[in-house]
Amino acid sequence: MTPAPGLADRLANLFRETGTAHHQAFIQTNGEDPEWPLWYAERLQEQVGRLVGRSFTRSELVYFLVSAEKEHSAKAADSSWPDFYADLFIARYA
Repeated sequence: MTPAPGLADRLANLFRETGTAHHQAFIQTNGEDPEWPLWYAERLQEQVGRLVGRSFTRSELVYFLVSAEKEHSAKAADSSWPDFYADLFIARYA
Protein backbone atom coordinates (compact mmCIF):
# COMPACT_ATOMS: atom_id res chain seq x y z
CA MET A 1 0.00 0.00 0.00
CA THR A 2 1.29 3.44 -0.93
CA PRO A 3 1.17 6.03 1.86
CA ALA A 4 -0.99 9.10 1.35
CA PRO A 5 0.85 12.07 -0.17
CA GLY A 6 2.29 14.30 2.52
CA LEU A 7 1.94 11.68 5.24
CA ALA A 8 5.63 11.84 6.16
CA ASP A 9 5.42 15.62 6.64
CA ARG A 10 2.23 15.37 8.70
CA LEU A 11 3.71 12.65 10.92
CA ALA A 12 6.99 14.55 11.33
CA ASN A 13 5.06 17.67 12.33
CA LEU A 14 2.99 15.66 14.80
CA PHE A 15 6.14 14.16 16.36
CA ARG A 16 7.75 17.62 16.49
CA GLU A 17 4.67 19.20 18.12
CA THR A 18 4.51 16.37 20.63
CA GLY A 19 8.17 16.86 21.48
CA THR A 20 7.58 20.57 22.07
CA ALA A 21 4.54 19.86 24.25
CA HIS A 22 6.51 17.29 26.23
CA HIS A 23 9.34 19.72 26.83
CA GLN A 24 6.84 22.32 28.05
CA ALA A 25 5.14 19.80 30.33
CA PHE A 26 8.52 18.92 31.84
CA ILE A 27 10.05 22.42 31.76
CA GLN A 28 11.13 22.22 35.39
CA THR A 29 13.32 19.23 34.54
CA ASN A 30 14.47 20.76 31.23
CA GLY A 31 12.40 18.18 29.37
CA GLU A 32 14.02 15.24 31.13
CA ASP A 33 11.61 12.36 31.59
CA PRO A 34 12.90 8.78 31.72
CA GLU A 35 9.37 7.54 30.94
CA TRP A 36 8.89 9.81 27.92
CA PRO A 37 7.61 7.03 25.62
CA LEU A 38 4.58 6.57 27.87
CA TRP A 39 3.76 10.29 27.74
CA TYR A 40 4.28 10.47 23.97
CA ALA A 41 2.21 7.33 23.30
CA GLU A 42 -0.77 8.66 25.20
CA ARG A 43 -0.57 11.99 23.40
CA LEU A 44 -0.02 10.46 19.94
CA GLN A 45 -2.40 7.49 20.04
CA GLU A 46 -5.54 9.06 18.58
CA GLN A 47 -3.83 11.45 16.17
CA VAL A 48 -1.46 8.88 14.67
CA GLY A 49 -4.33 6.45 14.22
CA ARG A 50 -6.32 9.06 12.32
CA LEU A 51 -3.39 9.87 10.05
CA VAL A 52 -2.77 6.27 9.00
CA GLY A 53 -6.34 5.02 9.20
CA ARG A 54 -5.92 2.38 11.88
CA SER A 55 -5.90 2.16 15.63
CA PHE A 56 -2.88 1.58 17.84
CA THR A 57 -2.60 0.58 21.45
CA ARG A 58 -0.42 2.69 23.67
CA SER A 59 1.81 -0.35 24.08
CA GLU A 60 2.38 -0.54 20.33
CA LEU A 61 3.33 3.11 20.25
CA VAL A 62 5.63 2.81 23.26
CA TYR A 63 7.38 -0.10 21.54
CA PHE A 64 7.70 1.91 18.33
CA LEU A 65 9.03 5.00 20.14
CA VAL A 66 11.65 3.07 22.11
CA SER A 67 12.85 1.16 19.06
CA ALA A 68 12.81 4.31 16.90
CA GLU A 69 14.94 6.17 19.44
CA LYS A 70 17.48 3.34 19.53
CA GLU A 71 17.56 3.10 15.75
CA HIS A 72 17.87 6.87 15.33
CA SER A 73 20.76 7.00 17.82
CA ALA A 74 22.56 4.12 16.12
CA LYS A 75 21.99 5.00 12.46
CA ALA A 76 21.20 8.68 12.06
CA ALA A 77 21.89 10.61 15.25
CA ASP A 78 22.71 13.76 13.27
CA SER A 79 19.39 13.73 11.40
CA SER A 80 16.10 15.27 12.44
CA TRP A 81 14.46 12.81 14.82
CA PRO A 82 10.85 13.73 13.84
CA ASP A 83 11.64 13.12 10.16
CA PHE A 84 13.43 9.87 10.97
CA TYR A 85 10.55 8.67 13.15
CA ALA A 86 7.99 9.59 10.47
CA ASP A 87 9.83 7.65 7.75
CA LEU A 88 10.28 4.67 10.06
CA PHE A 89 6.63 4.76 11.11
CA ILE A 90 5.52 4.75 7.47
CA ALA A 91 7.85 1.86 6.65
CA ARG A 92 6.44 -0.20 9.51
CA TYR A 93 2.76 0.71 9.59
CA ALA A 94 1.51 2.52 6.49
